[in-house]
This record gives sequence, C-alpha cells and structure tokens, in this order.
Amino acid sequence: MFDTSKERKAMEEAVSRFEEEMKKVRTGRAHPDMLASIKVEAYGQFMPLNQVANVTAADATLLVITPFDPSTIQAIASAIRADQSLGLNPADDGRVVRVPIPALTEERRKEIVKNASAKVERAKVALRNVREDARKELKAADLGEDVKKRAEKEIDDLTKEFSDKIEAAFKAKSEEIMKL
Repeated sequence: MFDTSKERKAMEEAVSRFEEEMKKVRTGRAHPDMLASIKVEAYGQFMPLNQVANVTAADATLLVITPFDPSTIQAIASAIRADQSLGLNPADDGRVVRVPIPALTEERRKEIVKNASAKVERAKVALRNVREDARKELKAADLGEDVKKRAEKEIDDLTKEFSDKIEAAFKAKSEEIMKL
C-alpha cells in the first residue's frame, strides 16, 4: 500500500503558504499584514518591518507604526514609500508613522485581483509538483499495478481537493477586494 500522508502534508503546506500570501493582498481596509513584505534598512542591514516596529490598525483606513527605536522612523517611512505595489504614502510625526489607506479605484481593484491570480497559479504549480514527485516515487516503487493505479487516483483526488481549496480562498478574497 502506498502512503499519501507525506503528499497530503506537502499540499497542506502549499495551501497555507497561499493563504498567508492572500493575507498580504490589499483589500481597501487597513491590516497590519499589508506591510509584511516591507524590509527596512536599520542598523546597517535590511530587516522585516515587524522586527523594527509595532504595526497596528487604528481603524479601517489607518495603520499606525510605532518604531522600537525612534531613530529608524525615517527609514520605515522611506521603505513603505519605496514599495510602489502598495501605493501608500506614510507620514511621521517623530514618534509614530501613520499610513492612511486610500480607497481603491475600480481599476486598481481589478489589478489587485489580477496580481492575486498569479499567486493562485504559483500555488497550483506547487501542488502539481508534489503530485509529480509522488507519481515518480510510485513508478519506482515495487507495487502491483492495481495498487499503483489506486494510489495514483488517490494522489489525483488529493490534488483536486487542495486545488479546490485554493480556488475557494481566491474567490473569497477577490470578492472581498471587488466589494466597495
């Protein structure tokens, strides 16, 4: 009998990575994970924003960033401004950085959904890679033909199951993005 628990675990990891990526996609509401990809030059090296500051959502349209070290405030504001994909314009008052989240235009919403769909494809490629590795392993295994066929069908069913989860998560996120 061929054990598919390793493939299931790998596919679950691919789906959870995809869901984490979807959290970073901007929806028009302020969310601290929006800035998760920001790297700040501090202490002579680039560090993730969450290692140099505390990021909170003050309300639905404002993120407040409180640096652990006030000397990094300019670097934080510059790093956010430099990430053109976010389209944000932070302002600092010497103690905190305020990042207003502007309302999304219809065109920008469509562009965000398009970018998110590229992440869907990357996640599905990861699932297909797991499936292909399992098929190669299955081919090399010393099992009967009927066992191999059953295991291959089980792997295909797993791939479809996790692919459907990715599609459902993307559909929910794109509806959230397109909702005014």
